[in-house]
Amino acid sequence: MSRRLVLLLTAAAVGVFGVPSAADAAVSRAPKLAAVRCVPVSASSCKSGVALRVGKQVQLKGTRLKLGMRVTFRWSKGAIATKLHRGNAGWVARVPPGVRPGSVQITVRDSAGRRSNVLKIRVLAEPKPVPAPATTGGGTMPVAFRGNGMWIWQMEKTEGGDVDAIAARAAAAGVTTVFVKAGDGTTPWSQFSPLLIGALHQHGLKACAWQFVYGSSPAGEAKVAVSAIQAGADCFVIDAESSYEGKYSAAQTYMSAVRAAVGASYPIGLTSFPYVDYHPSLPYSVFLAPGAAQANLPQAYWKDIGGSVDTISAHTLAHNRIYQTPIAPIGQTYDNPPATDLRRFRQLWAAYGAQGLSWWSWQATDNAHWKVLNEPPIATTAVPDPGYPALGKGAKGDEVIWLQEHLTKTYPDVTVTGKYDTATIAAVKAIQTANGIAVTGTTDASTWQAALKLPFVAVDWTATGAKAARAVRATASAARSARAHRSELRRVDSAQQ
Repeated sequence: MSRRLVLLLTAAAVGVFGVPSAADAAVSRAPKLAAVRCVPVSASSCKSGVALRVGKQVQLKGTRLKLGMRVTFRWSKGAIATKLHRGNAGWVARVPPGVRPGSVQITVRDSAGRRSNVLKIRVLAEPKPVPAPATTGGGTMPVAFRGNGMWIWQMEKTEGGDVDAIAARAAAAGVTTVFVKAGDGTTPWSQFSPLLIGALHQHGLKACAWQFVYGSSPAGEAKVAVSAIQAGADCFVIDAESSYEGKYSAAQTYMSAVRAAVGASYPIGLTSFPYVDYHPSLPYSVFLAPGAAQANLPQAYWKDIGGSVDTISAHTLAHNRIYQTPIAPIGQTYDNPPATDLRRFRQLWAAYGAQGLSWWSWQATDNAHWKVLNEPPIATTAVPDPGYPALGKGAKGDEVIWLQEHLTKTYPDVTVTGKYDTATIAAVKAIQTANGIAVTGTTDASTWQAALKLPFVAVDWTATGAKAARAVRATASAARSARAHRSELRRVDSAQQ
């Protein structure tokens, strides 16, 4: 036997009987789940296994578990992740809004991407059907936002700027509203003009303007918005995204200036990120406050976010419904989504009760996708209630601010800090006691519905007081944490696909 062969055989023997391979070592260092239990263990629904509703906590037992690890809830057609927390019951995770009822798999993954074994739970359906977003909180969708819409970014790349061609394409697809960019920050875009508005009106189309805003010069941006509205726009949409995170005072200044110029009844909408919980410092609570925008147009771009139409839509509804503003979601026709996704988006949001939806964008929509939009609507089907945000101890951000603005008048000990603090927990428990809801101190569907009926008191974010400053700092800190978590959630998990 040659020396080389002896060495090879010796190495193979060590790999089989002695030192583990690199792959085996990686598996051995992965988190391991030993058990999953209800919190509390005595919950009536858990007498014959782990069965619970969205918003409830599960206790995870195992080894190599650490704070902040990714906990994934996966079912046959989707998945949603949250973070591992340490609570009174040990390691816990809350079933996030949007998880579908039925058998659900749970896995835990560490920062290196090592994934645990799989355990199963059963998620229960909500006892009540989902309320229509158009009527949640008593809001009424402005006429200009109803029906089907399409977004135009650059007119010269939209049917070559030919209004007759635009009108013909819109009529074939049942599009009744076009959203045309009218400004970028403090710079007006000349493509949105009275001449264009008149031409679109002659073809029976509503012409709405939209502006991307940054918050660095809210008064100047407000002037651009007012100019587009006064040019004859049928409605106006504020596009506030990452540049606006943490800028509560700017949002109030901008919104107040626009409303002062155009009046309280003019139809204004907000479009932004659909996952409110991933952008906790964006001032949704200012743009969607009473007297501000009357329509919420979340950018529910499922393929871009990474997930199924059902998963992204359920998560979007769960976290946007609390603002009590009619929802008209924006779907994507860019990046070549499957035709079945476009059909499902229309069907699902019709089932949710949305009175309007639109698509981004005209210039990115090819003939194949226009053909799908030309199809008649598919019959709606019953859909599960996606739930409400489950806020509890340790929560931060705009959703907490919105809740606190509904608590301060009735419960004076609560101040708007953006942190789910002791006073907020006590007020939530008081609401639950008064309404016959299980007293947990954590928000669920019934608690949100009761809290949102309380008087709303908006914060004056333009004040220099410590209260406003604390809340902005809290949401900014939460945003940094959410951005880091969002980067982790977007990692490709090919083994689970």
